[in-house]
Amino acid sequence: MSSSKFPDSRYLITAPELASCLPEVTLIDLRPAEDFAVGHIAGSTHVDIYGVSLSDSSEAPLNAFLTIFRVLFGSRGVLADRQVVIYDHESGERAARAVWLLAVLGHPDVRILDGGTHAWIAAGQKLVQLTEAPPAMDPTKAPPTPPPFRGTLNMDLLATRFDVHNAINNPAYAIVDVRREGEYRGTEKRARRVGTIPGALPIFWREHLDAQGAFRKPDEIRALYESKGVTPDKIVIPVCHGGYRSASTFIALKSLGYPQVRNYVSAWGEWGNRDDSTIVIPPAP
Repeated sequence: MSSSKFPDSRYLITAPELASCLPEVTLIDLRPAEDFAVGHIAGSTHVDIYGVSLSDSSEAPLNAFLTIFRVLFGSRGVLADRQVVIYDHESGERAARAVWLLAVLGHPDVRILDGGTHAWIAAGQKLVQLTEAPPAMDPTKAPPTPPPFRGTLNMDLLATRFDVHNAINNPAYAIVDVRREGEYRGTEKRARRVGTIPGALPIFWREHLDAQGAFRKPDEIRALYESKGVTPDKIVIPVCHGGYRSASTFIALKSLGYPQVRNYVSAWGEWGNRDDSTIVIPPAP
């Protein structure tokens, strides 16, 4: 499936499209380090952002959190004038969160490899191994640290807990809970408090992926979300536990041309651990 079939494919690239534009892109592998060592797309660098989370989306902690990612992406050679492609095993949550974060930081052309390394291999491409350890560094001759990535923040792509509070019972918004059924209904506890945000629409994030872990056809994704009341006229706020799974929903909806989608940066890891959050436990189906 070509990403060009999506009304707005600015966040997607297929394996054949990527192969045609190498090596003129910056490639970043978001899989675990051991997977990168065993096999990765030639020319890739690796970064693991899985442990970098935010538990307070107020201004000061949020700014510090975004600064961390400016440094991380800058250290991987990310520049504003060079396309960035980020990949996972599939169109996965790790890569999706990195794509979304770099878009928030203002990169004009960052994309997820649709279907990840599975799609890359299926397209007849190869992975290369990390065959030798990097040479030992001489601390007296250490290379200069690359500068942090610099871009104009696009905060319209991000939601804080204050935005979510304002969205409750507001017909202009659609809050989408993309977590597992047990998380949504409060039977699976991952924070001090369980349940969901009042009015949140439960749509599990993997429903917009196919059996190979790539994005489904645009018409299928649109039908899925519109059937649940998530329409393009709404300001959509996807919510998961740490901003990973919801970043995949962000990419799916933005690729359909939804104009206003704002991923909740701190997600249930913040909402479910605060005493002032409004929480409901949905009735059993």
